[in-house]
Amino acid sequence: MLLCVGCIALSVAASKPVDDFVASRNTNPSSVSVYVYDLKKKRMTEGYNESVPLIPASITKALTVATTLLSTGIDYQYHTRVYYDGKVEGNVLNGNLIVFGSGDPSLGSRKEPKSANFAEEIVGALKRKGITSIKGQLLFDQSCFPLPAYPDSWTDGNKRRDYGAGCYGFNYGNNAEGERAVMNPALTFDGELRRALSRNGIAIEDNVMTQGRRTKLTEHISPPIDDIMRSCIRRSDNMFAEAFLRTYARVNHRKGTPAEGAGMEMDYWRRQGVDMTHVNVVDGSGLSRSNRLTAKFLGQVLQKMASNVNYVSYFPLAGQEGTLRSFLKGTPLDSYIALKTGSMSGIQCYAGYKLDYNFAPTHVVVVMVNNLSDRPALRKDVERMLLDIFKNE
Repeated sequence: MLLCVGCIALSVAASKPVDDFVASRNTNPSSVSVYVYDLKKKRMTEGYNESVPLIPASITKALTVATTLLSTGIDYQYHTRVYYDGKVEGNVLNGNLIVFGSGDPSLGSRKEPKSANFAEEIVGALKRKGITSIKGQLLFDQSCFPLPAYPDSWTDGNKRRDYGAGCYGFNYGNNAEGERAVMNPALTFDGELRRALSRNGIAIEDNVMTQGRRTKLTEHISPPIDDIMRSCIRRSDNMFAEAFLRTYARVNHRKGTPAEGAGMEMDYWRRQGVDMTHVNVVDGSGLSRSNRLTAKFLGQVLQKMASNVNYVSYFPLAGQEGTLRSFLKGTPLDSYIALKTGSMSGIQCYAGYKLDYNFAPTHVVVVMVNNLSDRPALRKDVERMLLDIFKNE
C-alpha cells in the first residue's frame, strides 16, 4: 500500500504489532517511522514510513560514531602536546609554554573514561627539566578545531547548559562546571595549571616574548577512541559526539568543523550505496533540530556496521545499562535488545540491534517518533511492539 504525506511516497509493510503501535493514541501516524531488518534473511521484515525524514535527536550519535570509527579504527588516540620555546638557562625558561590542543574530548574528564591530571603531567615534565621559573606566557593553539564551537542551528539556551557545551580545539573537564557550559575551557585549564605551578614552586612571569624554536616538553595521550566512543553512546555525550564529527574531518585532511564533517559523512554513506533520500546531517550529536534522518537510512548504516563487534558493543543493553536500564526490564527481551535512544521535546527515537544468546546481532531496529505528547506512554507502546515483533525469536 502507498500513502502520500506531502510529496513523499511512503512504503508500508507493517504487521499487526506495527499497525497497533501506529494506531496508538500516543502517536501521530505521519510522524512515526519503523524499520526492522533481518540480518540473516537479508530483508526488511517490518516497515512503516521508513523513508520519511524525521528529527532523530541523539540516535544521530550512532551515525557519527559509525562513520568516525570506520575512519580512525578502535586504537586511535588524541595527542595533546606541550612545547616550550626559547632557551632553558639553569632553572629558567626564557620563553613560553605552548599547549597544542588535539580536540581530545576526554581531557580532564570527570566522567568515563577519566584521564590523568594534565596539569600535574606538565608540572612533572618541568621538574624533570629542572625549570623553576618561566619568563614568558602560557599559550594555547586550538587551530585543529576552528571556531565557532557550535553548529549554527543550536539554540542559545542549549549552548548555556552542560549538555550543550561547545567543542573546541582544546577541551577540558567536559567543558562544563556543574550544569553550566564553560565558554573557554582553555582559560579554565590555564587557572588550574597556574595553581599547580604555584604549589610546586614554579613561577610564571607572563612577559611578552618573541616566539622562537619549539621543543616538545611532554604530551598527553588519550584513552583509545574505542573507550571514548563507548562512553559517548552510553552516556549520550553531545560534546564527545561533536568532537568525533570534527575528528572525522581532520583525519581525512579537511577542516575540523561540523559543516565539513557532516558534508563528508553524507558523501561517505552515499558512496556506500545507502539511501540518502531526504537525509540532512548538520551535527554529530543530534542536538540540532535541523537534522533529518530516515529510519531506512540509519537502518542501512546499522546493517553495514553489524559485523563490527566493537561498534555493536557500544549500545546499552535493554533492562541493564544507561538510558535503557528500565526499558524492557524483566521481559524476554531483557539484555537482548541493544539500542541508542534519542529524546528531546516532542521526540523519542531508538536505533540499534536485536541480539541472540551470544549477543550477536540478528536484526536491525529503528523506531522514530516525532510530535509526541506522552513520553512514558510512548515508551510502553514501543516495548509492547518489540515484544510482539520478536515473540517467536
